[in-house]
Amino acid sequence: MYQIGDLIHYGDTGVCRITDIKLLDVARSGDERLYYVLDPLYQACSISTPVENNRIFMRPIISKEEAERLIDLIPSIHVEEYHSRVQRELVEHYESSLKTHDCEVLIRLTLSIHAKKQTLLEDNKKMGAVDESFMKKAEHMLFGELSAALDIPIEHLPEYIESRVDAIRAK
Repeated sequence: MYQIGDLIHYGDTGVCRITDIKLLDVARSGDERLYYVLDPLYQACSISTPVENNRIFMRPIISKEEAERLIDLIPSIHVEEYHSRVQRELVEHYESSLKTHDCEVLIRLTLSIHAKKQTLLEDNKKMGAVDESFMKKAEHMLFGELSAALDIPIEHLPEYIESRVDAIRAK
């Protein structure tokens, strides 16, 4: 069980701080259940979710050391663009990566979509709406968690990543 003040990754919402743990009445049953009260770090809302929730993914955020290790991996990651003329296949491919809630998978997905965008720009083409949408979702989840783990404001994270990657490449 998590504690008040813990930072967790909660489903597609991303990083949330547990602000309270309380008993709430379960609708129409008269039973009480223990709930986490979550405040998403990058959204203006509050969420109540059962402590024993098997439907929505929850885990502690990664450590600062793990975040730094993942960023240091970026220069060595071989990126493969994913192309499909069938929109459903493209959506399924991207969704399967997002549903892992794994930062390394999200890095690979983000790099892959960025590479695809670059290739398309070189051919004077635009990236599709599905690619754009999933790139934003992946970056939101990834940058939110890295920012929280490293205790860096999210708007400064791209600069931090770039400087760290540049330092590794310079070695």
